[in-house]
Amino acid sequence: MLITHANAHRLMLLVMVICLVLSGLHPYDRTTWILEIFPIILATPVLIFSYKRFTLTNLVYICILLHALILMTGGAYSYARVPIGFTIAEWFDLTRNPYDKLGHFFQGLVPTLVAREILLRKQVINGKKMLAFILVSIALAISASYELIEWASALMLGQGADEFLGTQGDMWDTQSDMFFALIGSITALIALAHMHDKQLNTLAGG
Repeated sequence: MLITHANAHRLMLLVMVICLVLSGLHPYDRTTWILEIFPIILATPVLIFSYKRFTLTNLVYICILLHALILMTGGAYSYARVPIGFTIAEWFDLTRNPYDKLGHFFQGLVPTLVAREILLRKQVINGKKMLAFILVSIALAISASYELIEWASALMLGQGADEFLGTQGDMWDTQSDMFFALIGSITALIALAHMHDKQLNTLAGG
């Protein structure tokens, strides 16, 4: 049986909902879980209600799903306690669990692809160099805004925000978070732009 794009998108949504429920059954810290999955709660209704008039490419939906799964895992365990992070830390002889950096990498990659799709399809920007500059700027702005949210959470919740912040004693955690978002944004432009363009052309021709 042929699986249509719409059915594939419904399947991705179902996977996300199931994983979200599972991640919230017994999280390490309930407040941390709520804070971590909050972007998913905000973005999902927007994606659903805009689906018919502005369906995104498969590449973008897949990357959004991957980012959501990363956030759910970080919320369920807390970023400093995700098991795979300890394994990676052992492989590379790191002093901290690096799983949170994966989240910040996708925090740069996913907004870059989403913004790229909107700007190109709406024909807002045509120049490739200016487009790349704007996209990286958007990704860094979102990353900086998230760091401000973490700061505000720390001020309001005090020690209750420790698991959400996940600095693990690293005084440069904020800067390295934004650096990984920058790497994610640049990776999207270098590694995924060609595939994205092909899917955009298919979407326009369909």
